[in-house]
Amino acid sequence: MKNLILALAMLTASIGYSQISPDLYSWKINLNGATGYNGIPADVQQIRYSANFTYVSSSGIPSYTIGPWAMNPNLASNQNWTFKIARYPVADPTPATAGNGQIGVLKNGVVLFNPGDAMSYNNQNIWHRVAQYFEAVSFDTSGGHPAPGGVYHYHINMKKLYTPNASEHSPILGYMFDGFPLYGPYAYSNTNGTGGIRRMKSGYKKRNITTRTTLPNGTVLPSNQYGPAVSSSYPLGCFIEDYEPSASGTDLDSHNGRFSVTPDYPSGIYAYFIALDSLGNPEFPYIIGNTFYGEVVAGNTGPGGGHITITEPVNQFAPKYLTLNALLQGFYDQNSNSMTTDTLRVYLRSNTSPYSIIDSAKANSNSSGTGSFIFANASNNTPYYLQIKHRNTVETWSSVAVSFVNSVMSYDFTSAAGNAFGNNLKQVDSSPLKFAAYSGDVNQDGTIEASDLSAIDNAVFGFATGYISTDINGDGTVDASDASITENNAFNYVGRITPVSLESDGGLKINP
Repeated sequence: MKNLILALAMLTASIGYSQISPDLYSWKINLNGATGYNGIPADVQQIRYSANFTYVSSSGIPSYTIGPWAMNPNLASNQNWTFKIARYPVADPTPATAGNGQIGVLKNGVVLFNPGDAMSYNNQNIWHRVAQYFEAVSFDTSGGHPAPGGVYHYHINMKKLYTPNASEHSPILGYMFDGFPLYGPYAYSNTNGTGGIRRMKSGYKKRNITTRTTLPNGTVLPSNQYGPAVSSSYPLGCFIEDYEPSASGTDLDSHNGRFSVTPDYPSGIYAYFIALDSLGNPEFPYIIGNTFYGEVVAGNTGPGGGHITITEPVNQFAPKYLTLNALLQGFYDQNSNSMTTDTLRVYLRSNTSPYSIIDSAKANSNSSGTGSFIFANASNNTPYYLQIKHRNTVETWSSVAVSFVNSVMSYDFTSAAGNAFGNNLKQVDSSPLKFAAYSGDVNQDGTIEASDLSAIDNAVFGFATGYISTDINGDGTVDASDASITENNAFNYVGRITPVSLESDGGLKINP
């Protein structure tokens, strides 16, 4: 979402529609009473917020299947978590240690632990054991297991929460307790949001050692604090101190993050990233390094933490969720049956004249054209027209007004021309049959015409590149292919068709 900071007043009744920030919309809220392991209520139970904090309440149990846990006597149980997440996180000049116990929370309310298993060689608290090596046998198929007290948690990538996609920026997976987001392994190549998508490389490497007599910072240990020599029983990488920050060839810092543009934070934010190797296997430090990047909110971490008592006025976040399928003509590739990903904005419009805007949401649509849009001010069982807008696409409305039921709604613009008001879609594929919104409305005046072509011609002449409205096919370059799409649509008098245009007889275009 483009405006990242959600002021408290933005969700009051006096505001017709608003934009919501990632610390509110990223959570998987249980809307239907779903249960998980042992019938425990699953995922996040509720989100509350103030001007400065988001409060996340969960059981700590996901809705997907977990267990069994070989050689682990512990069983996952309801933790009745309530965490406090800073909405305006700031860097900490003296970073806090990411110690034992919960250090962050996933979007489904399950907690995250650091790389260690809370044990050390000879119990000296010097050579700390890596859970991925010493405890992996007890991980379930998602990569998690329960600690004493029933705390189900992850030290490594959580396989069932999401599926990494090398062609798309990974989604927000949760938040660390310094308030900064955690993403999956894939991100923009460049921190300014350009350069395509690639896997983020861990900021750590294994040390070049055969004996464990020194620490990564150069400290020489007395002999009674030596770790075991590197061997088949204690291979390099089985202790946290076997790793050191890498000086080159990495993307992430010692905290396992970087400051960069993301789809959720287009102005940029510090973010952590899941560390995977080139084969998709967990890679040290897995989730977070030895320290947090930002200031940690008190009361979330350590034994007894995670049961915050809310002492300030808060609002409950009760959003409505739209799953939308919509393709963009110029961005669709018939050969691959896929679309270049981009952001769309969806407006909810009243179903009666003058069709007022009730709310809006902005989200990425993936290569299949599917996007998840979250609205703060919509109501259940109230019909709305869906209006989709894109940087160079003709404004397109749903053919009928549709309603949220139990806070969810799905709508598909791609399966038939009749799913758009006035059949205002272009067939872009026959196998499978797919329809898309018309591309070429560069100036967003509702009609594809000479002024749009002129803007494209000027961009071609100036060798324009980047994320710009004249790039009709989304390949990052303005050229003849962009002009061709626009020219064909202009020749056929393509423009928006809406209930408003029908009533006023203004701007109505009949498309082939």
